[in-house]
Amino acid sequence: MFLGTYNAIMNTIEKLEILADAAKYDASCASSGGARKDSSKGKGVGSTGGAGICHSYAPDGRCISLLKVLLTNVCLYDCHYCINRRSSNVRRALFTPEEVVELTLSFYKRNYIEGLFLSSGIVRSADYTMEMVIRVARLLREEHDFRGYIHLKTIPEASPELISEAGKYADRLSINVELPLQKNLKVLAPEKNVTRTREAMQTINSRITETLVTRKEMRRSKSRAKKPTFATGQSTQMIVGADGSHDSDFLKRSEDLYGNFNLRRVYYSAFSPIPEPSVLLPLKSPPLVREHRLYQADWLLRFYDFQVDELTTSEEPDLDLDIDPKLSWALRNRHVFPFDVNSAPLEMLYRIPGLGVRNAQRIVRLRMYHKVGLEDLIKLRVNLKKTMPFMICSDHHPAKLEFSNEDIRLRFSPPPKQMELDFSAPVIGDKVIIENAETVTKLTMEAGKEAMHGEF
Repeated sequence: MFLGTYNAIMNTIEKLEILADAAKYDASCASSGGARKDSSKGKGVGSTGGAGICHSYAPDGRCISLLKVLLTNVCLYDCHYCINRRSSNVRRALFTPEEVVELTLSFYKRNYIEGLFLSSGIVRSADYTMEMVIRVARLLREEHDFRGYIHLKTIPEASPELISEAGKYADRLSINVELPLQKNLKVLAPEKNVTRTREAMQTINSRITETLVTRKEMRRSKSRAKKPTFATGQSTQMIVGADGSHDSDFLKRSEDLYGNFNLRRVYYSAFSPIPEPSVLLPLKSPPLVREHRLYQADWLLRFYDFQVDELTTSEEPDLDLDIDPKLSWALRNRHVFPFDVNSAPLEMLYRIPGLGVRNAQRIVRLRMYHKVGLEDLIKLRVNLKKTMPFMICSDHHPAKLEFSNEDIRLRFSPPPKQMELDFSAPVIGDKVIIENAETVTKLTMEAGKEAMHGEF
């Protein structure tokens, strides 16, 4: 049955229920960094910079609502971890670009949303799908003068020209890496490739840099010509617990993406079991605390000048689930502590557990006028319970052995729980798993032929 025929018997509400639900697994929809002009002067519809169905954050820190939806959940690809894969037995639907535009404007005018997050399955081809996604953004921007936030999920297999065109209308672009290692991606998502994803990210990063340079030169020359517009940043998402990748693999990939493509954010999404799962997937999702620890480690990489090799080691490639990564590093390097907050350089203050970037900077400014003591730290609302074993101040001089590593660890570790059976993911690359992957691929190869022609 052709999509158009099937689509005709579904109303907009039915399609919205299917495609909004299908989009819930995508976490990379934060809107920090958007710079689209607002409509506060009375012209245009929507706003990201001015004051005002997923929640995200605007450049000024406001929590805003986005219509988060797929253009279609029909897909050529057979990614084993995806509920919308071609071999999945789920109900399918397809929006036309005009329908998404009408929904976005209707929701905005009713004050339900302040922007749009649009992704899509791959139907017919990557370029065909990308053209439909771009058409939605172009109609909103050019025909309806929509000034609200738009986040488009781009397809790495699409042509660079289409990816560049998408950036003209979007505030944020994102491309999902999915898994950190190519060998695992080859087994669980054979149509995807890390190299192609990096090339697409480089295309976006080059256009962002080029646009920023051009706008800066135009401001310097006080040119009255229309300034070029392009997305202000890009983000990505990786799935945690669907394969045998270690935390060090995720963090090394993130370090690579931040350093080479200036990503705004890397999102970590804990694998969630899906209906009718592939035999290659684990039976149980990983503990959510693992996702939380990865975000904490990611924060240390971005703002605290930590390196991946400091947070994980070859002997311990996974983060400690009981305590946060910063405290874990401090316990492994107890010999370098305590640091004197009245003399230690700023980058060393960053490494004291319980001391954040902002308070470290405040301490550096405060010690220019007088010695910093416990009373000052209390006024700054520093977490003294965590910092005291690792720092010296004017009225606090801990002995190195006053608090043992075991004592500190017990103070911050969660209480013991009943042990469970191990349902961790199978090791990708094992001969048995590869044989299973080949069998599954043969069984599902025929399932994608209909999607190539826009069919189920």
